[in-house]
Amino acid sequence: MLVLYLYCHPLEDSFHAALRERALAGLKQAGHAVDLCDLYAEGFDPVLSAEGRRAYHDTSRNRTGIEAYVERLQAAEGLVLQFPVWSFGPPAMLKGFVDRLFMPGVGFDISDPANVRKLLRYRRLAGITTYGRPWSRAFAVGNPPKKWVTRYLRVMGQGLVRTDYLALYHMNVATNAQRAAFMEKVERRMAGF
Repeated sequence: MLVLYLYCHPLEDSFHAALRERALAGLKQAGHAVDLCDLYAEGFDPVLSAEGRRAYHDTSRNRTGIEAYVERLQAAEGLVLQFPVWSFGPPAMLKGFVDRLFMPGVGFDISDPANVRKLLRYRRLAGITTYGRPWSRAFAVGNPPKKWVTRYLRVMGQGLVRTDYLALYHMNVATNAQRAAFMEKVERRMAGF
C-alpha cells in the first residue's frame, strides 16, 4: 500500500531521526511504498491565514498553495505520524498540517451537512511518538496526543481504520537500552503495518 509518513521533528541528528529510519526500514520490509513528508525539511507552512480561513468552505479555492500536499494525502492508503509530544500535544507544524488539509473537499464532503462523507482513503494509521514526561502525567491530563491519533484521525479514514499508537514515555530519563527496545518495537510493528 502507499503510506504517507508525516514526520515532524526539527533536528536532523535527533533520536527521532534515528527512530524514523527504523520505522521506514520496517515499512520497506513489509513491501509498502512510502511517501516521506518531512514537514520541517519541506518548509511546510502550518499557519491557516485569514484568506485561507475565508476560503476554507470553498472547495474551488481552499487548496490554493497546498495542492501538492492535498494530492499526497488523498493518495495515501496508510498514514503514519511521527512526532515528539510538546506541552501534551503534537508540534504546531503537525497540528497545522491537519488543520489545513483535513478540510472540505479533501478530508470530507459537507455539501449535505446532515450527512458528512469522509473522503480520505487510508485504512491503516499509526502514531509514533515520545513524551518527556512519564505515562502517569500524560494519563493525568487525559493524554490528548493519543486521543487525537486514536480517536479523531482514526475516524477520518475509511471504514474501520486499524490503528497503532507507539509511545516512549519519560524519554528524558530513558536508558539507552529502553530507547533501543523502543526502536526495535517500532520497526517490528511497521513491518506488520
